[in-house]
Amino acid sequence: MTNELTPKFNPTEVEEGRYEKWLEADVFKPSGNPDAEPYSIVIPPPNVTGKLHLGHAWDTTLQDIIIRQKRMQGFDTLWLPGMDHAGIATQAKVAARLAEDGILPQDLGREKFLDKVWEWKDEYATTIKEQWGKMGISVDYSRERFTLDEGLSQAVRKVFVQLYNKGWIYRGEKLINWDPKAMTALSDIEVIHKEIDGAFYHITYQIEGSDEFVEIATTRPETFLGDTAVIVNEKDERYKHLVGKNVILPIINRVIPILTDDHADMEKETGVVKITPAHDPNDFEVAMRHDLPMINMMNNDGTINENGGKYEGLDRFEARKQIVADLKELGQLVDIKPVRHEVGHSERTGVVVEPRLSTQWFVKMDELAKNAIANQTTEDAVEFYPPRFNDTFMQWMENVHDWVISRQLWWGHQIPAWYNEAGEMYVGEEAPEGEGWTQDADVLDTWFSSALWPFSTMGWPDENSADFKRYFPTSTLVTGYDIIFFWVSRMIFQSLEFTGKSPFHNVLIHGLIRDEEGRKMSKSLGNGIDPMDVIEKYGADALRWFLSNGSAPGQDVRFSYDKMDAAWNFINKIWNVSRYILMNAEDVSADAVSSALTKVANKTAGNVTDRWILTRLNDTARRVTEQMDKFEFGVAGHILYNFIWDEFANWYLELTKEVMFGEDEAEKDITRAVLLHVLDQVLRLLHPIMPFFTEEIFEKLPNTSGSIVVAEYPKVRPEFNDDKASEGVAMLIELITAVRNIRAEVNTPLSKAVPMLIKSEHADFLNAVSPYISRFTNPSELTITKDLAVPEQAMSAVITGAELYLPLAGLINIEEEIARLEKELAKWKKELDLVNKKLGNERFVANAKAEVVQKEKDKLADYQEKFDTVKARIAELKEN
Repeated sequence: MTNELTPKFNPTEVEEGRYEKWLEADVFKPSGNPDAEPYSIVIPPPNVTGKLHLGHAWDTTLQDIIIRQKRMQGFDTLWLPGMDHAGIATQAKVAARLAEDGILPQDLGREKFLDKVWEWKDEYATTIKEQWGKMGISVDYSRERFTLDEGLSQAVRKVFVQLYNKGWIYRGEKLINWDPKAMTALSDIEVIHKEIDGAFYHITYQIEGSDEFVEIATTRPETFLGDTAVIVNEKDERYKHLVGKNVILPIINRVIPILTDDHADMEKETGVVKITPAHDPNDFEVAMRHDLPMINMMNNDGTINENGGKYEGLDRFEARKQIVADLKELGQLVDIKPVRHEVGHSERTGVVVEPRLSTQWFVKMDELAKNAIANQTTEDAVEFYPPRFNDTFMQWMENVHDWVISRQLWWGHQIPAWYNEAGEMYVGEEAPEGEGWTQDADVLDTWFSSALWPFSTMGWPDENSADFKRYFPTSTLVTGYDIIFFWVSRMIFQSLEFTGKSPFHNVLIHGLIRDEEGRKMSKSLGNGIDPMDVIEKYGADALRWFLSNGSAPGQDVRFSYDKMDAAWNFINKIWNVSRYILMNAEDVSADAVSSALTKVANKTAGNVTDRWILTRLNDTARRVTEQMDKFEFGVAGHILYNFIWDEFANWYLELTKEVMFGEDEAEKDITRAVLLHVLDQVLRLLHPIMPFFTEEIFEKLPNTSGSIVVAEYPKVRPEFNDDKASEGVAMLIELITAVRNIRAEVNTPLSKAVPMLIKSEHADFLNAVSPYISRFTNPSELTITKDLAVPEQAMSAVITGAELYLPLAGLINIEEEIARLEKELAKWKKELDLVNKKLGNERFVANAKAEVVQKEKDKLADYQEKFDTVKARIAELKEN
C-alpha cells in the first residue's frame, strides 16, 4: 500500500531528504498574503567559529516551533536566518589554524589574513546550515544575512557616524579591560568573574627622609612599579602625620606622594592603599580626582614594558614571582596571606583580563540607556517572558557604563575614521577625498553590528524597503538569559534610537542546558553534548521534543539520555498508532470523513466514544494553543502527551475495537473516519514541535494533500463539544480502571470471569455502554441498576457517579478490605480538606473567575459523595 508506514520507526529514514524537499517546495517563504497578519522572527545569529551547541539548538527549536505554528495559523510568517562574524573568537580560531603550519597573522598581513578568515567563514557557515537542516528549522534562505554583508556594513557605518556627530561616540584614553591573548580591548560584559586562589602581598614603603615605613597590601605586586601615589583616609589618626609627605617605591626608588582620599578604607587591611591608575579602575578614578600621572606597565601581550625596568619583557605572572623574590630579599615583603577572590577572565579566550589604560572608541550610554528605560513604561515596551527578566534588563540599563566598542583585530567592521599626518581626524560613511588619509586599524565590537540585526537585516537604512515596512518590528526573539546584556539590551536601545521603535514585541528567555548532575556544560569538564550526535541516535524530532518540554521559560534544564529515550518512545507510540489506523482506514476519502463527522456532531451516527474523543480533541487544541501563545511549550507538550498517549492511544483506540471487530459496517465507517480525523489533527498539533515524522505520516493519510508545513492548524469546533459524552466516557474509564485495580489487589487475572454489580444513578448510560464494560473487565455476570442490595463479601470501589462491587467470596480478606478502604477514606478526606481550605479563602473566592470557583465546588460535592460512600461501606463490613 502506498500509504503504509514501515513496521519499525527509524528516525534516520524518516528525516533523510525531508528538509531538502521542504526547501525545494518553498514552503518556508512568507505567504505574501496582504490580508494576513505578519509575524516575523530574526534568528539569533550563531557565530562562524564552529558547530552548533545545545544552547543554540534550543534557541532555534523554540523559534521554529513558534514560526511553524504561526505559519499553520495563517500568519504571513518570515523567519530570517543569518550568522555573526564573531570578531575575537573567529580571528583566534583562524590564527590557531595558521599556527599549526607555523604561520603568524603578521606574516600574511591584513588583507591575506582576511582572505583566510573568509575561507573559514564559508567552511563553517556551510556546516552550520547543514546542522540547521538536520534540526529542521524553517527559515527563508532567500533572505539570509551575514553581519559583514555590504548592506549590513552600510547600516553599521551610518549608525557610527550619526552617533559620533551627536557626540555619543568619542575616542579617548580610559582604563579598559584588556585581553592579553587576543590582544584587544573588551567591554565590561565580555569579562567573566571567577573565584580563584590568590594572595595579599604585604609590602613596606619607606617614608622619604626618615626611617619610618608604611605597609600596603596588594594582590598584584607586578603592577606596583606603576604606582603614582599612596592614599590614606583623612579620618585615620594613624597616618595624619604622614599626609603631604612622600614614600619611596622599593626596587626602583621612585618618590610618590601620600594623599588623602575616601577610597582608603580604614577597616580594610592596613588602611594604606597604593594607587596604580593605569591598572585598576578604582585607582583610575582616584587619579582623575587628584590629577595623578598614569603609568602603563604592560605590553599588548601581557608582558612588562619599558616602564618595568629590569623586569621588561617578562610575562606579568613571571614578573610577579621575581618582584616578590626581590622584595623579600630587600626585607620589604613582610607577609603573604592566602585569599580566595574574584578575578576577571576573558569571555572569549579564558585568560585573566588586565585592566589597562588605553586609547579606544566609546559609546556614551547615558542618553541611550535613558531612552530604553523610558520606553519600558510605554505601549511600545518589550514584553519579557518570564516578566522577571524585565527587571534584569532595567537594572543593567540603570547602571550601564560607557561601552568600549573598538577592538584591536583585523576581522570585523573597520572603524570609519581616518587620520592624516597633520593630526586631523575624519569620521564618515565613506573615505575622505584626497591623499594622505589612513583608516583607523581597529574594528568594531561584534555586538555593535549585532545590535542592529533586527532592522539592518530588513533593509534599513532604506526605510522604504518592503521587508522593513512589512516585518519590522519583529514579533518574537528567543534567547538565553546569558546574553540579555550582550545582545538584547543593545538591540533595544539602538533600535529605539534609529527607528523610533522597539526591535521586537516579545523576548522569550530560556535558561542553560546543564548535564545530568546540574553542572554547566564546558570543555574543561568534558560534559558537553553535541546535538548532532543526539540526532544521529534519536532523530531531530526526539531532540526537539526534549528541548521544548524540558523546562518553563527562564529555567535551566538538565540533559538526560533517559529523557531522550522517553521522547523516542513517545514518537514510536504515535508511529504504531498511525500504522494501525492506516491499515484499517486506507480508502477513506476526505468527503467520507467530513460526512461522518457531521453525523457524529448531529448525533445521527457514531457512538458516545466518538463524541467523547472529539470533545477531548477540542479541549486539547484549545489548551495547547493557549499555552503556546504564552510560550509555555512544556505545558503544551504535557497536554499533548496526555491526550495522545492516554486518551487517544490507550483508551479511544482500544474502545474502537469493540466496533472494528463487530459486524456493523456503517458504524465501522464512522469510527474509521473519526480515527483518521483525530490522527490528522494530532499530527498538526505536533508538527511545530516534531516536524519530520509528522510530515512523513501526514503525506500517507488517504485524505490529505500538500505539505503539513502549510496545513491549517487545528481550531476548536464547537459542534463537536458534548459534555455528556465526555462525562460519561470519563465514568466508563474510571470504572474499568477500578475493576482492573481490584483484580490486581486480589490477584485475579482478567482472563478469569467474575460477577460484577454496579449501583448508579446513571444506570441507563452504563447499560448502553455495557459491551465496553464486558470487553475490558470480563464479568461472568454484569448487573447495572440504580438500586441493589450490597453483597456482604465483596471488593468495592467508589467512582464519580457509581458504586462498584465485585463479590469475591473466598478470595478476599475482610480485614484487609477494611484496611484498603480506610486508606481510600483518608485519601478523600485529604482532598476534601484541600478544597475546603481553598473555598474558605475569601480572597480566592472573591478574585477567582466564577467558573474556577464553581469547579472547586463541584469537586467538593464529588469528593464528599465518595467520602460518605466509602465510610458507609466500611461501617457495613465492620457490622458483618
